[in-house]
Amino acid sequence: MRPLLPIALIALSLAGCGAKREEKPRAVPLVEVGAVAPTRFTDALEAVGTALANEQVVLSAPVTERITALHFADGGYVAKGQVVATLAVGQEKAELASAEATALQAGQQLQRIQALQARGFATGATLEQQTAAANAARANADLARASIGDRIIRAPFAGWVSLRTVSPGAIVTAGTAIATVSDISRIKLDFTVPETRLAMIREGMPIRAIAAAWPDRPFSGTIATIDPVIDPATRAVRVRAILPNPDHALKPGMLLTVSVLAGDRQSLAVPELAVVGDGDERFVFVLEDRTAKRVKVDTGIRQNGLVEITAGLKPGQKVVTEGVVKLTDGVKVRLAGDRPAAKAAG
Repeated sequence: MRPLLPIALIALSLAGCGAKREEKPRAVPLVEVGAVAPTRFTDALEAVGTALANEQVVLSAPVTERITALHFADGGYVAKGQVVATLAVGQEKAELASAEATALQAGQQLQRIQALQARGFATGATLEQQTAAANAARANADLARASIGDRIIRAPFAGWVSLRTVSPGAIVTAGTAIATVSDISRIKLDFTVPETRLAMIREGMPIRAIAAAWPDRPFSGTIATIDPVIDPATRAVRVRAILPNPDHALKPGMLLTVSVLAGDRQSLAVPELAVVGDGDERFVFVLEDRTAKRVKVDTGIRQNGLVEITAGLKPGQKVVTEGVVKLTDGVKVRLAGDRPAAKAAG
């Protein structure tokens, strides 16, 4: 039995060494801290809107007729009242000449009867009959002029013309689109706001819009109109904002991301990584004499990587911003400039 004694002693010694290794203290967590400071937070309402032209109209053929001339270039600019297209008016001009001749003759005959009636050689009934004939002749002449005017299509306002899809010589039917004129000197931006957020907006409030075509260029404008009727299907209200567009960068039909700047304020803030959640509650670790203390806080909105703190902290307090996952309430910590505990003991 004596040969077994040294083996037992060796086993006990190894067990003792293992126990000593297990009792080795854990390393002090290395963390980073930052000071609680006031930051400007902006209440913004996000939405998606569609750009519309300030004014836009589709010029169509009023009658079935042949196009004799187009007076615009693809994508060109037209002034208010400028002739955009001309339809054939040969027959209408002939009808106008005939109507004007008839009106002239009827007017001259009316003058003669008036002179005779003044001398007692014409009855009142004859005068009335000729007056009606003269008026009818003038009305026919006016009708012929209007018919010619309908065949000369003009721009109702200044703007830019779309790409044309018809050519001179083509016969178009009534209602055929000839050109679209758009005034894009400014843009109407329509978007919807939920009924629950209606109290946040009002006419005259500033907005900022971002287009996919210009992601690095925000466009600024103001709310011009709020629809007085809420859509019962979506429970949202339609809002229209006006955006200046002097360089015509924005085009009708564009989809824009809208931010309504409802208001701003100064509040305490900490980085998002500093806040930990436990159910519905939020906590941060405040550093006091190299000890991390868990403190309950009330949070607000998140913005630019920061979390608004509405209660629980004071300005200037140091909170752990990196390494919170390694902490528990009351644990000792070390900062980047501190010497490691093992080296200090050595």
